[in-house]
Amino acid sequence: MVNISERPGEAVDRAVPGHWEGDLIIGKRNLTAIGTLVERSSGYTMLVHLPDGYKLEQVAPALAAKIQTLPEVVRRSLTWDQGPEMRDWTQVAIAADIEIFFCDPHKPWQRGSNENTNGLLRQYFPKGSDLRAQRSRAGPGRRRTQRPAPKTPRLPQTHRGDRPPVRRVGSPR
Repeated sequence: MVNISERPGEAVDRAVPGHWEGDLIIGKRNLTAIGTLVERSSGYTMLVHLPDGYKLEQVAPALAAKIQTLPEVVRRSLTWDQGPEMRDWTQVAIAADIEIFFCDPHKPWQRGSNENTNGLLRQYFPKGSDLRAQRSRAGPGRRRTQRPAPKTPRLPQTHRGDRPPVRRVGSPR
């Protein structure tokens, strides 16, 4: 296990893209999970769907497969916590051709970008939700990256006859 203190300086100051932070969002009754990968310099985020759980034999191949989809130039390093799901980290490192570093125990702030992103993702994946059934909610007229519409009450519409029409600036009287 390679400690985070040995991570290259370019990863620390976010000067060069390709250094990633990873973690898991755990679902209902600890049965499902979503892996999150956040690139440190750009904030680009990739999700790894783990519908059958987050045991060692499920995380390693899914994580390696997701990392392999990246161009080699942005596959420099990955920083993870010391959870049991990464016990076979050497297999992931070899399969994905990436260096893997681990945070000190009980210090999640060493992966600050990922912790912040996971907090934002909890808007879409609340604690206690079943993550097996998650799918794209993008529909007509809504891009996948847009946030859901706020749940605020609509103001009642007034009838147009109740008030005079508003004149446009520059229009003749």
